[in-house]
Order: sequence, then structure tokens, then C-alpha cells
Amino acid sequence: MATALPYRPSNDSLSASNRQTTGLPRLSPAPSFIGRSPSSSHGSYRRISTENTGSSFKPRRCKAQYPLDSPERHVEYILVASFHIDRGPIMEHQYPAAISGDESMLAELMLPDQTHVRSQDWTMFFLHKDTSGDDDTDSVGGKKKKRKSKYRGNQEGADIQDENSDEASDDPDSSDDEGGEGPPLMYVLNLVNTKQDNTVRRGAVVKAMAICTRHSFLHIYKPLLLLALEDYFKSPYPETLASLYDAVNAMDLSLMPKMSILERHILQSSNTKDMFLEKFEQMIRQREEEESQDGECPPSPKKMSRYVLPRDTHEYESKVVYNDIPIPVKIPTVIWPETVGDFSLIKLVQTFAVPHATSPQAFPAHPHLTTSGPFTHPIIVLVNAILTQKRVVFLGHNRPSGEVAEAVLAACALASGGILRGFTRHAFPYTDLTKIDDLLKVPGFIAGVTNPTFANHPEWWDILCDLPTGRIKISTHVEPAPVTEGLLFFQQQNALLPNNTSNTTHDPTGDTLFMEDILRSISQRHGENAVRAKWRGYITKFVRVAAAFEEAVYGASNLYIIGPGEELSPDSPTGHQSDAADPSSLRGHGYVWTDEMAKQRELSASVSRIEGWRNTRSYYSYIQDIAAMYFPARPIQRPDITHHHDRLRALKLSHSESASIYLALAHAVKDYAGICQLLCVAPENQAGLFYISMGLFHPDQVVREATVDLLDRIASHPAGRHFWTQVGRFAKLGYIRVKRERDAATQSPISGAASPTIPTSPGASFGGEPQSLVGVAMGGNISRRS
Repeated sequence: MATALPYRPSNDSLSASNRQTTGLPRLSPAPSFIGRSPSSSHGSYRRISTENTGSSFKPRRCKAQYPLDSPERHVEYILVASFHIDRGPIMEHQYPAAISGDESMLAELMLPDQTHVRSQDWTMFFLHKDTSGDDDTDSVGGKKKKRKSKYRGNQEGADIQDENSDEASDDPDSSDDEGGEGPPLMYVLNLVNTKQDNTVRRGAVVKAMAICTRHSFLHIYKPLLLLALEDYFKSPYPETLASLYDAVNAMDLSLMPKMSILERHILQSSNTKDMFLEKFEQMIRQREEEESQDGECPPSPKKMSRYVLPRDTHEYESKVVYNDIPIPVKIPTVIWPETVGDFSLIKLVQTFAVPHATSPQAFPAHPHLTTSGPFTHPIIVLVNAILTQKRVVFLGHNRPSGEVAEAVLAACALASGGILRGFTRHAFPYTDLTKIDDLLKVPGFIAGVTNPTFANHPEWWDILCDLPTGRIKISTHVEPAPVTEGLLFFQQQNALLPNNTSNTTHDPTGDTLFMEDILRSISQRHGENAVRAKWRGYITKFVRVAAAFEEAVYGASNLYIIGPGEELSPDSPTGHQSDAADPSSLRGHGYVWTDEMAKQRELSASVSRIEGWRNTRSYYSYIQDIAAMYFPARPIQRPDITHHHDRLRALKLSHSESASIYLALAHAVKDYAGICQLLCVAPENQAGLFYISMGLFHPDQVVREATVDLLDRIASHPAGRHFWTQVGRFAKLGYIRVKRERDAATQSPISGAASPTIPTSPGASFGGEPQSLVGVAMGGNISRRS
């Protein structure tokens, strides 16, 4: 099943200085065959905002995710396969060069089972470069070794380490192109068409065309494949493939800004369509400055800019000109690990939730899977299976292979939550019975099949997800959960508790309430982004609970890096300052429970699932990620902002305890990155700045004024200004009151009659006019959009 990726030397005419990292895994060193025109994206945007966006500080130069002069190509190869009546699936063309010597295997993947019964079908698979054969140095014979690939899963985690290495260093070329799991894979989007033709022996012609790319947003190429395959039926020559290849590689994405991990987190968790619009404006200004220096566009104060701002900063709009037809495409600005293609978590949840709600069926007990008893929700069983690295098969008998592939990719994203990785690398969006021997060699695979034979072989899988019936089955051959140190530890703890956990609550893990919340969001049409955000929060909580579990059982956790001045102990004091002169030296870390009993109940209920996860690929990948992301994702190491914000949200604190938190936040959160970190902790869909703004009503005047200063800094932040507009009027009136009290105390009797204003109102530090107190209270905010 191995396929070979040919090595093509880079063009000597390209300067090494042009090979910049884009924050995504690096591609082949071969240069792009077609230069990308910066004009190809001009018509994809609205009219540019004319508002002055100058800020009180000089922003760093904004980098592009895909620079205009980058040698990296959007599409590496284009393949065409067809079904021959005598020879079976055959490869007709590979452009611009042969991707593999094993053409029969690729042709079989491009022509899935039962293709002839459908006029059209989509599928997806991945090509995995074999690191054992990846050596670009000269061999003894003086020849380069060929790069090899296998039909395997995908690796998106290198993206994490590349991006964060770049964020932690000013050197754009300091990132490595291979993460902890090896080099990234090539994603293949495949379209199969069947055309009836009575002149041929079988009465139909079956052809498939595939695009091979390193980008995980390969679904944007679907309209192009539809047009190109139709053209190929009319003109089955390499020139047809060349026109498609040239068109897609001429797509211009050079005005898409590269964002830090904190900025990406804020953008994806927000529904505000102009979030970080300033970055797009800065990219346009930089482009115009470069053009004016080159003499392309002489500066003119009356001339309107030919570049305009996006309607929604969550998507970058561009176009591909194919055969003189401009085809609009939308590329997601933020792409998390394990997110490949265009799938729907809502569709996946509904597929298995509806049969379970109408006619629930009990699962056989398994500690790793049925964490809420025999009637555990099937989606939770699926997530537990992926987290604990079980073999998962999605069966779609008489269903299109594209539907099965979608379910596999959605399941990977479900268990990842954008936090964990290592799932899609071992995923097979579509496979068939002929590759079962190779499939069974992969531990913890996630595969999509259409052959019903898989249902009759429970020894091949641990979990079978039947898409037509919406049922999930646990195999009788699943490996039993071993007895671990953590399990014995909590069995002893439960014996000492005054009440048994089963008598205290029927949902100690909170999974039942969580699934009810997910289904409620779906029924109320909150949308795909809202559901994904909830799953991200669920996986984040799981990791934090696992860290607390390790601290309780083993005394320390691999999943959390202790900040400066923090004691390495599960019983370390919370809410005390390690340095009396520094309010930001507040101790405390980890997940927050309402009381010790609630903590013991949840840890006891989750012990098997956590112990099962601790021996998986995703666990060790996460340990690598938190080390690589420590400085980019935590510019403020002390105090633990997440922990203390959770204390404000979940606990009933005394005035002195809450005062220490507000003062610590006000002293720690000063700069741009620190505010981004705080906004990640308080997303808009989880009350936003509500708990921070409650410091405006603290009985201590020092705390109130410190909260005002903190909110001032947040309101002048490019993203924080949107959070400030979501604050309620009651909190804004409290903000006005504190400002007036402080102004009255500092004003002289002569200047006391002056009408106070708020110089740090939202947008003021970015060129907007200062707003009056009434304007702030009423939430009046001039939009930046034109």
C-alpha cells in the first residue's frame, strides 16, 4: 500500500530568503509552477473601511499565512483514474509528475465500491510520507533517495509546533517542518462521475479526478473539480489537467494575515464578523506601501484603494479563474488541528442521538466507554472510544463513500476539539475490504467503509458506528480495561467517603447534562460554530480534569506546567500570594470544583477513561504541545488566569478573596498578549467580561479602580473592544460611577465643573473619538465598517 512521492529539486533561481514559513506544515521544496497574481483577490471583498485605524502603540508587521513570494503550492498533484472493463481501476494521468509507482492502489482508492450505481460521488483519502525513505542527502551512488508515501492517516499536529515556534521567535525561518508525529500528509479530494454511454461494453464510463494538497481546507476545490472533470470527459488530455493546476496555484491568499494561537482562539470562539479587522487593514496598508515603493501605484490621496475588507473575518474570500470563469472560494481564517475538509458535527450528533432518544439500547459495560452506565449517550461512547484509542469503524452500507468519509472526519474533530491531535493521522476516511490486512496493523484506527462484511467481523473493530441505523455497537472482542494505580487509589478514596458516589448523583461526569445542552443548541439552531465551541470546551475540561487526576494520584501532572512561585503539590494553597508586594503572585492552578466532594465524585467517575487516555498517542502529543505552546499560549505565567477566573465564576468568595483576584488580574494583564490570554479565558459565548466587570461593585475602592483600569485596557484592545460592547448597561453604569468618583477625588475645585469623558472608550485608542459617559452607558459604538 505504499506509494512514492517523487523528489523534485527546487529551482536555483529562487532565493533561500524567500522560503518563509506560513505557519502551516512546509510543502515540497519545489517552486510553484505558476506565480500568484495579487489581483486575483481584489473583487472578492467589500469596499475598504476608510476609518483611521491608528493605535496608541506601533503594531508589529503583520505576516501573511501564504506569502505572495512563497514557493509553496496550493495543489501538488492532479490525478485521473478510470474503470477499465478488463483491467479494472487504472490510472490515466498524473500531473505534473507521477505521484506514485503503485498506480493500481491509487486507482482503487479513487474508484470506491458501488461507484457505478451513482452518477456522482465524493471521497477523501490521505497519502503518508514514509520517514524511513525520506532523506534528501546524497546517497553513496550520488542519487537522491525518493520520498515515499503510504495510504494512512493525516498529521495536522506539525502545524501546532511550526506556528508556535514562529510565534516564540522573531526569526520566521526558525520553525521546523516536522512535528512530533512526523511530516504532514497530503490530503486527496476525489470526485467520481459515471456517465451513461451505450457505445461502450458496460453501458457507462466511470472516471475520477483528484486534487492532492497539503491544505486541510481542501473542500474549497469541489466546484473546480466539478468543472474540470466535466471538461476532461470532453477533452481527456493532460492539457485539461494543466489548466486546472495552473488556475488553483494562481489563487492569491497573500492578504490573509497570520494570527497567533491566542488570536485564533478568540476569533473562532466569537461570532463577531469584524473581529481582528485591524489585521486585514494592516495587510492592505502593507501591500499598498510595497506597491508604492515599487512604483506600481503612485500614492494619491483621492484615489480609492483597490483592496477592500472582508465581510466576515472568519473567512478569507478569494477567487480562482478557471477557463476565464472566476470561481469564488472561501478559506477559513482559523484552522485547528484535526480539522480536515467540510463536515458537520451537528449531522454526526443527530445521526446517533435521534435513535437513542426514541429507543435507547443498553451497551455492554466497559470502563473506558460506558462512563455513565449502560445507557451512556452513544456520542459519549464514540468520543471515549477515540480518546482511549479504540478501533472505530463507520459503516455506511448503500451510502455514498463521501458520506462515510465525512463521518470519519467529523468524529476526529469531535474528539480533538482543536485541543488534542493524533486522530486524523491514523484515520482512513474511506477504505475497502481488500486493505483489511494493512488496516488491522494500525492501532487505534478510525475507518470508513461501505461493505457490510465488516459488521460480521467484530474481531476487526472495537466500536462499529452504523450510519443507516444510527446505532453504535461495542465489540465482544474489545480489550478489557486493566486495573491501574489510579483505579485502586480512588476505590480506596470512595470507601472513605461518607456517601457512595452512586447515591450522591446520577451524572457525576456531567456528560448527560452536556449532551442535553448540545441537543438543545442544535434544536434552537445555534449553528455549527456554537456546537464546535461547546465541544472544544468539553475537551478542554477533560484535559484539565485529567491533570487534576494525575496530581491527586501521582503527586504531579504531565499535562500542566507549574507557574513561577507555585508549589508542586495537589494540596498547594489557593488564593495566597507568594510575594506580599506583588499582587500578581497569587497561587492556585488547575480545574475548579465547587467543593471537595464534587471533585472526588467526578474524578472517581472519570478514572477509567483518563487512565485509558494516558497510554495513547494523543496524550503524548498533548504533552509535546503544551511544552511548545507554553510561552505563545501563556504570556502571563503567573497567576493562573484560567484558574482564578473559574473561581470568580464557580465559587462563593469572600470580599478579600475576590479582591486578591481582581488585583492580581489588574497587575498581570497589561500588554496586548496578556489581554488576548484573558479574553481566551472569558469567551463571548461564556458570559464574556461579566465576571471581570463585577469587580466594579466591590466594596473596596482600590479594587473598583483597578477593575476600571483593567477594563480600560481591554476596551482599547482590537479584540477587547468587541467584548466591551457586550457588557451590560448595569456594569457600564458601575464603570461610569467609579470613573466619576475617581475624577472627583483628583479634580481641583476650579476644574470640578468640567464634564468628564472617558478617554479609553472602545476604539478611542485606535483613532475613534472619545465617547461621553452616556454614550458608553448606552453602548453607543460607531462601527468600523464602511
